[in-house]
Amino acid sequence: MSFTREKHMKRMSINEAVELIENGDLKTLGAMAYSRKKELHPEGITTFIVDRNINYTNVCWVDCKFCAFYRHEKEEDGYILSFDEIDEKIDELIAIGGTQILFQGGVHPKLEIEWYEDLIDHIHNKYPLITIHGFSAIEIDYIAKRSHISIEDVLIRLQAKGLSSIPGAGAEILSDRVRDIIAPKKLDSATWLEVHRTAHKIGMKSTATMMFGSVETDREIVEHWDLIRKLQDETGGFRAFIMWSFQSDNTQLKQEIPDIQKQSSNRYLRLLSVARLFLDNFKNIQSSWVTQGSYVGQLALLYGANDLGSTMMEENVVSAAGIKNAMNQQQMIDLIKDIGENPAKRNTAYEILERF
Repeated sequence: MSFTREKHMKRMSINEAVELIENGDLKTLGAMAYSRKKELHPEGITTFIVDRNINYTNVCWVDCKFCAFYRHEKEEDGYILSFDEIDEKIDELIAIGGTQILFQGGVHPKLEIEWYEDLIDHIHNKYPLITIHGFSAIEIDYIAKRSHISIEDVLIRLQAKGLSSIPGAGAEILSDRVRDIIAPKKLDSATWLEVHRTAHKIGMKSTATMMFGSVETDREIVEHWDLIRKLQDETGGFRAFIMWSFQSDNTQLKQEIPDIQKQSSNRYLRLLSVARLFLDNFKNIQSSWVTQGSYVGQLALLYGANDLGSTMMEENVVSAAGIKNAMNQQQMIDLIKDIGENPAKRNTAYEILERF
């Protein structure tokens, strides 16, 4: 059964959320968000997942100005991982008790649906217990265009081979004004939403994300939340919301707009708290310790987050922008216990695998 908003709750409006972001007291916002979290998760369990982020290629034609990871096809350090290289990464993940691979790559200009089918089929047959959570909306949309098939056909064919769910990456801010500035070649907001709507339609779950801290306004942030809240009302297909701050080092956007400021911990926690209150039909909200660091990631658990996300055995995209944070399973367990909550390892579907 999908999680839905209780009917008796008064739904927060866009104007109310903007007002809280701009004028709310941070401690008060945190208390409100934590109270809402406890309503949804009264057992006091904070979850995490042991997984690996596998970037199967860094070749990309989309040229997002906020990305320091991508390479063009003819650059010497562009790559596509071989199946053997991917197998080696999965073997290392299994050795530490991992259950999921997060598959994301650049949007390679030449890879078509058959390549992705072969990849998923290979992994699913060789590693049937590993959940494949992969391919952002921009990847799905381009595979459809490149292969001359529909978005639904792409998702159905990959699902048939073993793709379990898709991540929310590529949402950034669901405002076409913002997208035209930071990633003018990328799919528009409506298409991002349509990819996820289509996935939900065929029974495939996904996550919703947001990257803040580039050129968006507070209202555009809340309008982003409003779009995913409406889609969640419609489909119930989002398992979680994940929000992180733009990391500007080594990016074209920072060169073009040098006065873009690094987002503060206050700003992150403020937005996280209001997101928990506004996104009343999302049961799970992840802490973004990868961009915020482990201690702000821990603090986020007191500001509405109920999940510490992934141990992130491998991370390449954020680190390419100059941010390198790392945590293993024991460190996550310790951080969760330190604030008086009960740590538990979960799978992709937020089912508890082990308590500590």
